[in-house]
Amino acid sequence: MRKITYAQAIKEAMEQMMEKDKRVFLIGQGVTSPWYVGDSCEGLLERFGEKRVIDTPVSEAAVTGVAAGAAMAGMKPVLVHPRMDFMFLAMDQIVNQAANWSYMFGGEVNVSLVIRGIINRGGEQAAQHSQAIQAMFFHVPGLKVVMPATPYDAKGLLTAAIQDPNPVIYIDDRWLYDLEDNVPPKIYKVPIGKGIIRKRGKDVTIAATSYMVQEAIKAAKNLKKEKIDVEVIDLRSVKPLDENLLFNSVKKTGRLVIADAAWKTGGIGAEISAQISENLLKFLKAPIKRVTLPDVPAPASPALEKFYYPNEVNVIKAVKKIIRI
Repeated sequence: MRKITYAQAIKEAMEQMMEKDKRVFLIGQGVTSPWYVGDSCEGLLERFGEKRVIDTPVSEAAVTGVAAGAAMAGMKPVLVHPRMDFMFLAMDQIVNQAANWSYMFGGEVNVSLVIRGIINRGGEQAAQHSQAIQAMFFHVPGLKVVMPATPYDAKGLLTAAIQDPNPVIYIDDRWLYDLEDNVPPKIYKVPIGKGIIRKRGKDVTIAATSYMVQEAIKAAKNLKKEKIDVEVIDLRSVKPLDENLLFNSVKKTGRLVIADAAWKTGGIGAEISAQISENLLKFLKAPIKRVTLPDVPAPASPALEKFYYPNEVNVIKAVKKIIRI
């Protein structure tokens, strides 16, 4: 099987779905510019033309409203926000409109909208250009939220999101764009709402999202040298969450570390901790640990960034802390 990058996998999913379904179109700021989207949209404009690859002005609220309206009219837009931070400017369109219309019309109207929010962490981009705000959308009924961590899932989850009748927030992280893996050339779907065990183990469970899955896998390999057997779960979809997979793993290991590179307070880690505490308290051998960003804005200084963004070292420390209890 051939290997391609995470960004190329996104492009291939778009290309195949646009070829298969004439209702699918790409819209957003900078969708024709590698500076905004890397090579994840390369060649789509030349192949499908300006009517289906629409590079918009900088107007997040207006463009999101256009995409939501097109979805309600039966189209299948994929809207790109190249800096996830600026999805805040479109919160009314996403939360009040797209998330609610199917429910308010009794299921008679579908809003088949994919919103691809790109996290641009690091690179001295500071507090307004590198935020990971998945918890904001994870909180909202009517929205699904996926966070692929591998090229295989980047393609399969985007395909599933485009075919879903409901709005899906598809979160990808530019730190993953150069990651290579085996990806089938055919069209396939990764089911939304299903996580996957990336490594089996018996001592502690690490449940991770996005690039922290890769950091968790590295941590697990290093911990194995110290005879600590880690099970790594790639959540893939955070809403809906694969509770069965997660619960069964924690029942087995009795310990849980949650790795989500977003703010700690009120985040995905907090919700998962609550669910485990409510349902599996008697199985826990140690307190749950969260590996997250600190509750401060992102710095611009490269030196501070090294301490701000979590990695395998932080995961290893968290695992060792609860193993010793």
